[in-house]
Parts: sequence; structure tokens; C-alpha cells
Amino acid sequence: MKLSFNKIRSAFGNKDNTNDSNTDNQIEDIISSVDGDPFAISEQNVLFAKTSELGGYFYVIAIIVGSFKIKTMKGAKLDIKGKNFNLILNSDIDEFQSDHSNVSNRYITRIDFQIEELDVSKFDKNTIASLKLQTKKQAIVFNT
Repeated sequence: MKLSFNKIRSAFGNKDNTNDSNTDNQIEDIISSVDGDPFAISEQNVLFAKTSELGGYFYVIAIIVGSFKIKTMKGAKLDIKGKNFNLILNSDIDEFQSDHSNVSNRYITRIDFQIEELDVSKFDKNTIASLKLQTKKQAIVFNT
């Protein structure tokens, strides 16, 4: 799966794709507009995620598309509940913010989370039951 922040942004440049009164249609529009499969879904947001390695450090690239909007200097945590494990990942940097999309009520937020090399194999859609993103005063539960 290839994630491209610019592709996700450009996919939401067309205002004709939205129906603000129906959350299910919004989620389906998000999924169909972005290249790649969603990793997890909440009520009003879609999470696209993958693991990556750079210079011997491993991290999870998470892109949240939907109603989630934040500007913080306090970082985030990703609580991952799996079949036989529980991981808590901290964001790579403490300062990040959501980017507004041209489609009403949609925001795009990229957050990178640090992950240990031993835990990379656990970050699999088939072994994860739910993910909880905690930032500032917000929490979103995603189901795979």
C-alpha cells in the first residue's frame, strides 16, 4: 500500500463528492477517493496507516481523513489493542495540525508514531481489534 499525502489532499479538491447530511456517504466518499485501502474506520473518520523504516528507526505513518481537526504542541498517543497484545505508541513529534480540505467538514491529519522493531510485525490489520487515537482533549476509536 502506498500512502501519498499529496494524493489524499488532491482527492478532496472536488466539492461535488460530499453529502454533509449523511455520515455513511462521507466515509464511503473518503474511501473511494483515496488510493489504497483504509486501515481502520471510526464514525466520522478514516485511518490510512502503514509502517516504515528510516535509518534504523521504525515508525507508523498514520493519516486521518474526516472530521478530526487538531492543532497541538502536546503530541498524540495511539493505543493499539490486538488479539494477544496491547501497544501504546507515542507520536514522533509533539507539534502537528490538521489541514483543511476543500470538501466541507473534512480535514487531513498526518501523525507519525514511533514503534519498536520487535512490534512492527504486530501492526497488522488482521491481528488488531481496535486503535484509539488520543490527542489533547480528543479521543477517536477506530475499528479494523
